[in-house]
Amino acid sequence: MKKMTGAFLAALVTTTYAIAEPVDDTLVVNEDIAIVTRTAAPAHMADAVDEVMSGWLFRGSETRDMQRDDFDNPGMIFVEKAEEAWNTAEGSEGKSCASCHNGSDSMAGVRPVYPKWNEAAGEVRTLEMQINDCRETRMGAEPWKYTGGDMANMTALLASVSRGLPVNVAIDGPAQSTWEQGREMYYARTGQLELSCANCHEDNYGNMIRADHLSQGQINGFPTYRLKNTKLNSVHARFKGCVRDTRAETYKPGSADFVALELYVASRGNGLSVEGPSVRN
Repeated sequence: MKKMTGAFLAALVTTTYAIAEPVDDTLVVNEDIAIVTRTAAPAHMADAVDEVMSGWLFRGSETRDMQRDDFDNPGMIFVEKAEEAWNTAEGSEGKSCASCHNGSDSMAGVRPVYPKWNEAAGEVRTLEMQINDCRETRMGAEPWKYTGGDMANMTALLASVSRGLPVNVAIDGPAQSTWEQGREMYYARTGQLELSCANCHEDNYGNMIRADHLSQGQINGFPTYRLKNTKLNSVHARFKGCVRDTRAETYKPGSADFVALELYVASRGNGLSVEGPSVRN
C-alpha cells in the first residue's frame, strides 16, 4: 500500500520488526465528546490516501488513555492558565479577550477553520497570527512569542472549546496560491537526508522507524502535549523539528513558508475532529 522512498528512511524502517498498523480504537473525551479519529480522505487527498487518521491511533494504550479524560490530560493544566489570561486585562486599552468575546466557549468553531484567509490583511493567517493581531490592535498589548508558552496555552484553550468539531480549512479562492505553495513544500525533498514530509507521513505511515511509530502527521490535535519534553508544542515548533531532522536549514516559526505548509497540512486532515490539546510521545 505504501512504497518506501528515501534511501535513509528505507534503511531505518527495514531495521525494525514490521509494519505496526494504527490501532482499532475510539476516542470519547470525558465520556461526552466523540472525536472522529479516522474518516474518508478529503477530495484533494484522494490520489494519495483513502483514509485520514489522527496521530492518536498510532500511540500506545497508556498515551491514548491520557487523552480520554481532562483530569488525566496534562495539556489541560495549560488550558487553565490560558483561561486566566483570557479574563485578564492587558495593554493600553485595558481590555481582556473576554472584553470582546465574553467567555472562551464563545470561540467554539474558530480552531477548525484556521489557517484561513484574512480579507482585510490580504493574507492567510494562522490562529497565532490572529491572536497577536488582537493583542496589538485591540488590547494595545505586546505580542506573544509565536511558539512561546503563553501562545501555546491560548491556542490550546481555543482548540479545547472546539473539540469534536470537524476540521474544515478552506483551500480555494484567495487561499489557493498559499495552499499550493504548502503542497509543493510538503513533497519537496530537503536536507542532507533528502527527505520530504511525504516520505514519512504519506509513504511510510504505519511503519516503525527505530522505536517510533510513524503517523500521517495530522495536526488536528495541536497544540499537543509531548511526553518527550513535558510541555505543549505548537505546529510550527513541530515543523521546525521535522525540518531539522532532515538536516536542512529550517524556516522561522510564523514565516510565510511555515504558514503555507500549515495550511496544506491542516487541509489534509479535513473531516477529522479537533482534539487539542492532544497527548503524544
